[in-house]
Amino acid sequence: MSENNTTPDQFRRVTIVGAGTIGYSWAGLFLAHGLDVTVSDPDPDVEAKVNKAMAELTPALDALGLPTQQLTKRLRFVTDLEDAVADADVVQENGPERLELKQQIWGVIEDSAPDHALFATSTSTIPATDIATALRQPERLLVGHPFNPPHLVPLVEIAPGEKTSAETIELARAFYTSVGKRPQVLRREVPGFVANRLQSALFREAIHLVSEGVVTEQELDEVVTSSIGMRWAVAGPFRTFHLGGGAGGLPAFLDHLGKALEAQWRVLGTPSLDEPTTALLREQAARDFGPLSDIPALETRRDRAQIALMKALAELPATD
Repeated sequence: MSENNTTPDQFRRVTIVGAGTIGYSWAGLFLAHGLDVTVSDPDPDVEAKVNKAMAELTPALDALGLPTQQLTKRLRFVTDLEDAVADADVVQENGPERLELKQQIWGVIEDSAPDHALFATSTSTIPATDIATALRQPERLLVGHPFNPPHLVPLVEIAPGEKTSAETIELARAFYTSVGKRPQVLRREVPGFVANRLQSALFREAIHLVSEGVVTEQELDEVVTSSIGMRWAVAGPFRTFHLGGGAGGLPAFLDHLGKALEAQWRVLGTPSLDEPTTALLREQAARDFGPLSDIPALETRRDRAQIALMKALAELPATD
């Protein structure tokens, strides 16, 4: 075991099912924490793609202070799903967002994985309850939904199904915490979970403002990153308004500004992603953000800034 690894022995072997963007990001994180990682994906080029991705992830993992020497030493590829999960302590599935396919995959996993294995799906749209109808033991499955990219952003939303056991929830919480994540257990199963719903609500109004000609995409991004984006990195919406109420806190804020805030809700936009709107969004993205070939450089800059922000926040003294 790596001297830098703090993951309990009960989570030593992880199988990644589906090695797309989310899957290989998970793999990089787990490998950097000294875990044995098996990747299972039907893509015949999966090994080359994942190894290339590991090389690309390495600078970010280094910047986070994680060990990356011989990062792929504990990585193996097994096409057959039954064999891939046969000795897994954790199965993190990241297949396509198709319910029937996920049910089929999890049926095979349940038949083949050890009884103690933690079952988690990275789905961003399908409730665990629906997937688990294909299982004999639905209490074993939950959603472990990361915020992209998993190797960098700390949040994991643990979304239990109706029959997920308390033991499974606590097992998932312990596992994700051991690999440096900040798991948040949702108290109810809701479509889209929490972070995606918040992101979607803000993006809907962003599209409305751009489509109405109030601002451009670039200008709106600058508004967010120079105001609420900075603020929410330190204090979320509720704490922000709690502080906005001064000495009276959130109760004072609601008393003084609550009605005005509610009135604004009635004028928020409900844009449609019709052809004229999507054409406008595509045109502005090309103009403001450059050609698609610039995306890798933009991703690198974003990741460096994200890591710098995470380090700065980690250095702040605790206030709670």
